[in-house]
Amino acid sequence: MNRKEYNSAVQEHSGRLFGYCFKFLQNREDADDIVQDAFKKLWENRKKVEFTKSKSWLFTTAHNAMINFKVKQSRMVSMEILPETSSKAYFVKRLETKEIIEKALKNLPPLQKSIVLMRDLEGYNYQEIGDVLNLSESQVKVYLFRARKKLKKQLKDLTELVA
Repeated sequence: MNRKEYNSAVQEHSGRLFGYCFKFLQNREDADDIVQDAFKKLWENRKKVEFTKSKSWLFTTAHNAMINFKVKQSRMVSMEILPETSSKAYFVKRLETKEIIEKALKNLPPLQKSIVLMRDLEGYNYQEIGDVLNLSESQVKVYLFRARKKLKKQLKDLTELVA
């Protein structure tokens, strides 16, 4: 990949890559850092990466970095304990629909969360998702089905609490 192709890759993929990272991490600064690191690594590996594969390479690199970041973050963050007087229903009532969906997404395993975000938010097809995550097309479909099933159950449980 030459400089012109690299710049083209940055221009073509930076917006969607940031959107994917932001939805996964729920933090603008962390998403910026991951995207910046992915493009830095692409530049460092520009001689090894073909321009036609740059999108897949960037999303794979960002996905792996986010998984590593979340693992590291979970080791450092202690669990917050809610006051005894607080109830699950009280907090659910205060959440807006968007927040409820984001909370449900957070409960998914990282791989399933990535697949849901890539398919339903970014609009990637099964083959593209498989290329990014090193999965077969049928594996992507199975993980997506399971993730949607979990989301449906979580959302149903939450709506029953609110009603």
